[in-house]
Amino acid sequence: MPADGPTRVVVVGSGWRFLSGISYYTCRLTNALAERYEVGAILMRQLLPTRLYPGRGRVGQRLNDLAYAPGVEVFDGVDWWGVPSLVRAVRFLRSFRPEVLVLQWWTGTVLHSYLVLAAAARLLGIRVVVEFHEVQDTGEAQHRWAAWYTRTLIRPLLRRTEGVIVHSGFDRVQLRSTYDLDGVPDEIALHGPFDHHDAVPVSPRVPDGTVRLLFFGTIRPYKGLEDLVEAFGRLPSNYTLTVVGETWEGWDRPASMIAESPAAGRITFVNRYVADSEVDGFFADADLVVLPYRRSSASGPLHIAMSHGLPVVVTAVGGLVEAASDYSGTTFVAAGSPSALVDAVRSASLNVGRRHTDPSSWEKSVAAFTRLFARMGVLPVGQDAVITASSNQTVPVLSPDLR
Repeated sequence: MPADGPTRVVVVGSGWRFLSGISYYTCRLTNALAERYEVGAILMRQLLPTRLYPGRGRVGQRLNDLAYAPGVEVFDGVDWWGVPSLVRAVRFLRSFRPEVLVLQWWTGTVLHSYLVLAAAARLLGIRVVVEFHEVQDTGEAQHRWAAWYTRTLIRPLLRRTEGVIVHSGFDRVQLRSTYDLDGVPDEIALHGPFDHHDAVPVSPRVPDGTVRLLFFGTIRPYKGLEDLVEAFGRLPSNYTLTVVGETWEGWDRPASMIAESPAAGRITFVNRYVADSEVDGFFADADLVVLPYRRSSASGPLHIAMSHGLPVVVTAVGGLVEAASDYSGTTFVAAGSPSALVDAVRSASLNVGRRHTDPSSWEKSVAAFTRLFARMGVLPVGQDAVITASSNQTVPVLSPDLR
C-alpha cells in the first residue's frame, strides 16, 4: 500500500455501448470499491463486430441512467481490433499505476485484450485479479471453435492471475474443476443489489384478485421462459403475465409459444431491451417475479426483484440458491418442470402484497475484495476487516425500492 494514500485499483469490464447486466455490475462494483480505494475503470467499448451481437439494433443507444462516481477515472474504451485503443488503455494503466487490476470475466470476446492488459500489468508490477461471472458464456460454449479458443487462451491469462473472485460456492467448484488454479487464493463475493434506479412513486395497489406475474431479462435458451409460458396456460384466469426481454441467440420458441398460448390474451410481451427509465414501472406493476432458469451462475433480474422487495419464484440451480436463500420472499422450484412451476407460483401467490428485505449489499462485496487483497499481500495485516457504510437500502417499503 502506498504511503501517501489508499490502495489504487483499476476495474476492467463492459462499457455502455454494448449494454448488458455486466455493464451495470462493472459500474456498481467500481463505485462501491471507490468508497474505500482509489479506483479507475477501463471499459470494453466495441466488444465484437456489431453485426455479430445479439442486441445489434440497440448498440450505442443511451439506455442507461447509471453513471460512474465523480472520483472514478474512466477510460472508455477498448475496441476488439485493439489499435490504437488497447495501446491507450495500457497508457492509462501505466499513468494510473494501480496496485491491483480487476478483470471482469463474462465473455471470450475480451480474452485477447485481457491478455495484453495482464502482460502490461506484470511488467508494471500490478497484481491481477479475475472476477468470474461464469466459466464461459452459454451461447459461446455451444460453438466449438469459440469454446476451444476460450478454454485454450484463458490458461495464459490464469497463469498471470494472483487472485480470483466468484459469486458462489457453486461457481468456485465449477471454476476449480475446469482450470488448474492451485495456489491461487479466491474469495466469494455474492452479487450486490441492483437498486440504482429512481423509484416510481406509486400508491399501494388495492387488491382486486388479480395476480400479476413478471418475467424480466434477455430471452435465451437457458432462461427457461418456455417452461413459464406452458405453466402459465394452466393457471386460473385471475393471473396475468408480463414478459419483458430482448431475444438473443435466435431463441424464438418462447415468442411462438406466447402467440399460440390459450392464455395469450392475458400475456403482455415487451420484446426489447428496455431503458432504465422504464424498469421500475414494470416491477411496480408486478406482484410476483418468476425466473425459471434451466441453469445460471447469477441473475441481475433476481437482484432487481429483491431490491424491490417482491416475492420471487426462482429455480434451484447453480449460484441462484446461494443468492436467494437468505431472501424471505424466495420460493424455490425444480428446473425444467412446468407442473412444478404451477405449484410454486400458486404457493408464492400467498406472499403477494408483502415486501421483503434484500439481504445483498455492496459493502459485503468490497469486504470480499479486501480479504482477497490482504491474502495476496496487497494490504497491510489487519486492514482486511474494515468495512465501509452500506450502499444498499435494506428496509423495504410498499413502493418499489431503489435498484
